[in-house]
Amino acid sequence: MIRSATFRSLPAILGAFVIASCSASGVSNPIGPADAVLSRSSDAALKAPALPSALTDPSNLELRALWWKKKHKDVPSVSQWIEPTGGTISIPETGFTMTFPQGAVTTRIRITVTADEKYVAYKMEPAGTQFAKEVTVSQSLAATELNGQALRSQLFAAYVSDNVKLSGKVPVLYLLPSHTVFSPSLIPQAHVWTITHFSRYMLASG
Repeated sequence: MIRSATFRSLPAILGAFVIASCSASGVSNPIGPADAVLSRSSDAALKAPALPSALTDPSNLELRALWWKKKHKDVPSVSQWIEPTGGTISIPETGFTMTFPQGAVTTRIRITVTADEKYVAYKMEPAGTQFAKEVTVSQSLAATELNGQALRSQLFAAYVSDNVKLSGKVPVLYLLPSHTVFSPSLIPQAHVWTITHFSRYMLASG
């Protein structure tokens, strides 16, 4: 487990969310395992400690998915058209937000995001859709088991197989560039990451 060294105020980050969407003819390639684990924000304020070898070797990478604070009676899901001019998709019940900048998609596309009923994880469709620009995803921690608690280990945004069970330690295909947003009193408020294609993603800890 790794303690996060990233401390930022929530308003500064939430005011700067820029998310890119997938495109049926997008030119970006998915981030590979090594690139995703080693990729960090270029912002000097977001420098993080080096990851141990266990986390830089995708074949041995296993994390625990975060839980929702309360189990959802109905599985939260949203479907929305995104234009080449950009747009935002959100699921208020889970605190999920995804924003698409202009040029992220080259044609109009209908996007569906479905949350897991127990774990902080999402299936994004059409599966495999790639992005012309990066997508930034924001997950509020208010509805998660971390709500109001100090962060005991670093959080990770991870890409996982569609068929893998999210209980216990989950094998991870690769990590996404991400960081945790903290309040002035150092309570984790949200986690922010970027993606380059649609698949299944979870928020997890070591």
